[in-house]
Amino acid sequence: MGTAARLNGALTPELYEVLRAAGPGRKSIAVNAVNAVDDTLTFVRFRDLPPWLKRWAVCVTVWDRLEAWWLRGEDAARRVWQVVRRG
Repeated sequence: MGTAARLNGALTPELYEVLRAAGPGRKSIAVNAVNAVDDTLTFVRFRDLPPWLKRWAVCVTVWDRLEAWWLRGEDAARRVWQVVRRG
């Protein structure tokens, strides 16, 4: 289904159904559904997305940024700890 997003650059009715099935709040681990969501967020213009998917895209972007900052801080703390341990 993600191929439809790549080729069309827009939501098709079939793709919309897959996105609704794999939407936020669902505990779906289906690889195809996750790929469909990722491909849709990548290849379909933001203004063409339905409101619930726009909110989901913003949440995912914010979560990724926070996770990157957390990991960067954790890495810095680990390096400081290694320097302190070496004396």
